[in-house]
Amino acid sequence: MGCTGSSLAKTDGTKKIRKPKPWKHSEPITRDQLMQMRDEFWDTAPHYGGRKEIWDALRAAAEAELALAQAIVDSAGVIVQNADLTICYDERGAKYELPKYVLSEPSNLVREK
Repeated sequence: MGCTGSSLAKTDGTKKIRKPKPWKHSEPITRDQLMQMRDEFWDTAPHYGGRKEIWDALRAAAEAELALAQAIVDSAGVIVQNADLTICYDERGAKYELPKYVLSEPSNLVREK
């Protein structure tokens, strides 16, 4: 079978989620700094629109293993545009943009001794 180029969608129209591709922060950061950035994002994100329950589901998915994350977004009715969860929508069409730093660690994370 040949590849048609639309391999992003499964047959039921949902995308199988995956971790973002490796990425680098603008400067090396520690795990504590990364966690602080994540907390600040999740604290402020609902103020930019969308529904709180969808933000809560996205946070739970971002912090879970992939199989559980898939179940969370599926059960919350989240429409995944980018398979790495960086862009999602709810059933009402509200857009949810997630920065890579809430989804995975940068390749230049400082490993503390």
